[in-house]
Formats: sequence, C-alpha cells, structure tokens
Amino acid sequence: MRTRALVIAAPQSGAGKTTVTLALLAALKRRGVAVHAAKAGPDYIDPAFHAAATGVPGFNLDTWAMSPRLVDALLAESARDCEMLVIEGVMGLFDGAAGPRGRTGAAADLAARYGLPVLLVLDVSHQAQSAAAVVRGFASHDPEVRIAGVVLNRVGSDRHRLLVTDAIQALGIRVAGAFPRNGTIQLPERHLGLVQASEHDGLPLRLALLADLAERCLDLEAITACAAPVTPTAVSATAVPPPGQRIALASDAAFTFVYSHLLTEWRKAGAEIVPFSPLSNEPPPASCDVCWLPGGYPELHAAPLAAAENFRHGLARFAEMRPVHGECGGYMVLGEGIEDADGVRHAMTGLLGHATSFAERKLHLGYRQARFLANNPIGPAGTVVRGHEFHYATLLAAGTDEALVELYDAQERLIGTAGARRGRVTGTFFHVIARAE
Repeated sequence: MRTRALVIAAPQSGAGKTTVTLALLAALKRRGVAVHAAKAGPDYIDPAFHAAATGVPGFNLDTWAMSPRLVDALLAESARDCEMLVIEGVMGLFDGAAGPRGRTGAAADLAARYGLPVLLVLDVSHQAQSAAAVVRGFASHDPEVRIAGVVLNRVGSDRHRLLVTDAIQALGIRVAGAFPRNGTIQLPERHLGLVQASEHDGLPLRLALLADLAERCLDLEAITACAAPVTPTAVSATAVPPPGQRIALASDAAFTFVYSHLLTEWRKAGAEIVPFSPLSNEPPPASCDVCWLPGGYPELHAAPLAAAENFRHGLARFAEMRPVHGECGGYMVLGEGIEDADGVRHAMTGLLGHATSFAERKLHLGYRQARFLANNPIGPAGTVVRGHEFHYATLLAAGTDEALVELYDAQERLIGTAGARRGRVTGTFFHVIARAE
C-alpha cells in the first residue's frame, strides 16, 4: 500500500492544529481511507485523540529526544498499512530546542527530513489580509520546508474569509478550507492541555461533528492531493529496553502518560505488560518482576489514592523484592504526600521521602537529558537518556533520599541532581523518551 503524508502545523500554539487534525482524520476515516496519525515532539494527550479518531494507536516523532534512526523506524511503523499519514506538529512550525539543524524537535525537522508538505493552520480571529504576510514569512523562512496549503480557523464571516483567502492565494498558496469562529467545536482544557480522550463520554459524537465540519469546510480532495508519497526506510532501533519481563503498569485515570513507542518496543522485545489500577485499589500483580508508575493526574485523584490501602500496602510489599519506578505523577505518588489544589495534604505511599504540592503551582517545562547515578529499571548507572518535564507540581519537601539523575537542559547545561532512590524504589519528574544517541 502506497502511503502519502503531510504535516499539520501552525505559527503558534492554540491556533487550532488539533481541531483541524481531528476533523481531517475523522472525515477521512468516514470515507473509508486507511488513515494513521503521528505527533511531532513530546506529547501524551494528542496521540490519544488521534487513536480515537483513526482506531489505530499513533507514535510520537521527536527529532531532539530520538536518534534519526529511531525516528526513521517509528515513521516506518506509523506508515505501515495506511494510505494517508497525518503528522500533527507541536507549538509553532519552527519552534524547538536550540541545536543542530534537524535535531531541534520542531515539526519543521520532520517536514524537511522526509520532504513532507505542510498544511498551515492560521487563527485569523484578529486579522484579515495581514494573514498573507504571515504565510509569506513561513513560506520563505526555510527553503527545505514547503507550505502546500493553508486552513483558516476562527473565521468571523464570509466577507472575512474572502478577504483573507484572496490575499493568501495571491501568493500562489492554496487556501484549503476555513473553520468558523465556533466555541462548540473546541475541546475542553485543563492545566496540562486538553482533557484526556478517555474522559470524554461524548467523544464519538464530537468526532462525528468534526467530520461533518471537515466535509463542509475543508477541500478534502485538495488536502489529500497535496500530501507527498513517503517511503520510509525499514530500520531497527530501540528507544529504551524493557525494564523487566513482566511489567506491572499502573493504568487508570490517575496514570495515563505512557509513550506508545515504549510499550510497542517492550512487547516486541518479548516483555508482557500487565495493567493494574491503583484507583480501583489494586496492588501490582505479584507475578510481575518490575512495577512502573507513569505520569498522569494523581493530584486530581489524591483522596482516593490516599484511601487505597490495598494498593499502598501491596506496592510496599512488591518493592521489598522487586524494582518500582515512578515518572512525574508516579514519582509524586511514591512520596510521602500530595497537597491538592485546595491545600489539603493526602498521604501517599511513603516509599520515597519527598512531598509535593499542587496548591502552589509552578510550570516546569522543557527537554531534559539525564545521566543515571545508580542502576534502575531504565538502565545501569551512567546511562544517558533524553526526555522532558511538563508539570505544575512543586516540591514541598525534598526528603533525604539519594538523587537518581544528573539533569541537563536541551543545550546540555547542567541543572543539578534530581529524582530520588531508596532501596529498589526510584523516581523522577522527568519522562524518558529514548536513550541519548
């Protein structure tokens, strides 16, 4: 099956990339097109919406955190058995970390590396003909990145649409559709982005409405025609080896942030993923040889987690003999307590000595490179991995446990030591994406 692909990007965050992407995916799926999706950069939430729209799990393609070989492998996997691959960008088209060309994490890296056309989403709610100047700038900024078309978002009227369309099409760039200014098509948000796909009872109906919108407002034939053939090289690459043979994975509304490329690779390597639910007061299965507590929203579920004695006692018993690792939200649950948004403190597992607060929020955001100071489920001491931080929680108390990692920013400048380790228990606020290469 021959695959065609394109990148959906925008000048900045909040322009409507996800809305346009989901509308396009839902409309193509309705038409019987074998459509898959991928997400540029680090993101847990958008890929879950992509999977809901396509029926197929998608991967992240991160040119900063992943080696070029790993990105090639994941693109090949994303394009397998599909006619159309839609890659949703992150932030603005050219936004990423400062670094070597092609290794910044920007969506433009993917467009240039694979020769993929870009469909640019423009929020024109506060401009008219001036939108053409924005398009001209993006079209000329990098000769290796081609703007193949534009979708207007938050258009106020037919007159508004015509003014913007005429100005842009005078540049020789097609306007492939326009979405009206309509609050009913917006997806609800919270502090880490969109409310998760799994929490939307009416998501199938919303996707159907988005498909209707795409049929009315997008030139679907023109969009699919502008997509470029992609013939990715079939290569083998590993992000992070499985942490165990049978992995107990916390999985419920409080623990949702797991990258699908990691789970897919672990299964391919022969590991078994065994989900359990702390919110249902389930302990990690005793038949497993490692426990992984991923990120998510424990701060929104602190009271039921504190009351889940079977989970807490079972996790403590598990940790006596087998490794337990927590990332971000999982790291928070491994601590002594979580202070919720109202300032109420809830006791957590106490397997590590720190305590965290969501009452005094501070955004921690950015790529991270980490060197492990001790053996842990991700790798032996000295292993260097890449990933990111994205959380609002702060440390109320650091505790007295030894640090787990030496942490660096995207420019490899030392931030300091971070995370914690005690016995077989380890954790960090840092989400791992891949080993550094």
